Amino acid sequence: TTGHNIANKSTEGYSRQRVELQTAEPIGLGNQRIGMGSKTAAVTRTNNSYLEKQIGKEQSSLGYYNGKSDAMNRVEQVYNEQANKGLNTFVTDFFNSFREFANNPESLAGRTQVKETAEFLTADFKRVNNQLNEIRRDLDTQVSSNVDSVNQLTKEIAQLNDKIQLVTNQGGPGNDERDRRDLLIKQLGEKINIRWAEGEGGAVTVTAGNTAVLVAGSDAKTLEVRSTPGDGKKLEGSVSIFYKNNETSEPFDATKQFTGGAIGGLLDVRDNTITDLIDNVDKMAYSIATTVNEVHSRGFDAYNRQGNNFFDMPMEVRGASMGLKVNDAISRDPMRIAGARHANAPGDNTVANAIGQLQFEQVMPDKKTTVDEFYNSMVGEVGIQSR
Repeated sequence: TTGHNIANKSTEGYSRQRVELQTAEPIGLGNQRIGMGSKTAAVTRTNNSYLEKQIGKEQSSLGYYNGKSDAMNRVEQVYNEQANKGLNTFVTDFFNSFREFANNPESLAGRTQVKETAEFLTADFKRVNNQLNEIRRDLDTQVSSNVDSVNQLTKEIAQLNDKIQLVTNQGGPGNDERDRRDLLIKQLGEKINIRWAEGEGGAVTVTAGNTAVLVAGSDAKTLEVRSTPGDGKKLEGSVSIFYKNNETSEPFDATKQFTGGAIGGLLDVRDNTITDLIDNVDKMAYSIATTVNEVHSRGFDAYNRQGNNFFDMPMEVRGASMGLKVNDAISRDPMRIAGARHANAPGDNTVANAIGQLQFEQVMPDKKTTVDEFYNSMVGEVGIQSR
């Protein structure tokens, strides 16, 4: 046993073993009883099952926060692109260009600057949306990879259950097999939220989430990854995790049960954080488009024409960050940009000034928040979740 302990001192998951001694049966010699010393009663592990379960819970929490942190670090980079110019910088540049245009409302250069900053802004809205969706698709790949690992771990745990039951039935302790199984259970907990209990004969039952029994005796159930339709939270084609109770039952979507481990962290970012961020970017794009168009359409362009929208109006809030674009007429001819409130009024900059001031007005859907405040709150929340 001592040699076994020394040989495995660096083996991950190994529990030091010790020999439990008991008094040997004395022998009789006439009227005398002669002691025979001690004998080996058992070889046991120096292992605390309560502590093992507590460590397992901590491993699951650690897996969750590591999975979430890695994903959030990528999300944070979305708002620091293009030579440290984030979306808020393009918003400011756009409204600044209107304020500068107001200083010289007859200038073609001023109108051209407005058109160009607007095109940069719409391009950056698309960039943010595309990159967030790209991260969401990458998280799907990571979820699938982690599910593969879960299936491999549960298969090996079930095999160890079989070995431990066999050794136990033969009167042995199965210490090395138990060490290996404990290690695999910890690794499984890093991937997904589980609970487990050991039954008679030494086999463990492992349940993931609320109802997904992954291991029972020598039987291991596999989780299945499927692409599913979008539901507002999940992008169309996003993966869901299905569980099948037995061979005759239909697999059911158990994704929402998996709230811990790396899988739980990845799903949280995918289905909550990124979905909320895309919704918020859409709200920003829609609010800017509607309020700018409302003011711009009342103004007159260089040809004394009124009623022209600055942006092609998104049909709805959802998807606005991808659909937002500068009106084709303005893209072709910046002189179609309205700066005046009245026709035939050289030097009239009323509309240009009004649009420039929209940056500081409470134009977001709640009518209590400016575009800047809304953006800063969104990015601040990303920073908090990334820590």
